[in-house]
Amino acid sequence: MERAELIDKLNIDLAAELAAIVAYITYAARVDGPHRPQLSQFFTAEVSGEQIHASYLANKIVSLGGEPTTVPADVPLPNGNRAMLECVLTMEREAVSRYSQRLQDAEAFGDIALKVTLEDFIRDETSHVEETEAILRHWDL
Repeated sequence: MERAELIDKLNIDLAAELAAIVAYITYAARVDGPHRPQLSQFFTAEVSGEQIHASYLANKIVSLGGEPTTVPADVPLPNGNRAMLECVLTMEREAVSRYSQRLQDAEAFGDIALKVTLEDFIRDETSHVEETEAILRHWDL
């Protein structure tokens, strides 16, 4: 794994984290109906974790000699609470997949600190997946 390739991949991860921040803030504002307070709080609570991930990635990119992106990945704007939750679930599952691959990249590059941090990110994102799945599992009850 070459340094430049790792930087490029980390910038993809950073763009996804920036998009997650935008999505969670936007979805929190857009929820409606009788579950608005709970769903708005659920979305808002996720922002700080995504900010921590984004900050770490930006700093890691700089420490590797790269320039962190300032452009988030595309943020879908689905209509309806369930659709927003389903988008969150997709985003979080993709994050688990990306970070699992990036963990292998970090190991190939020889950056043990990055590898360990990515393990924490995988744990965080897996927790988000599980919580969102639990909400959706009982959505129509």
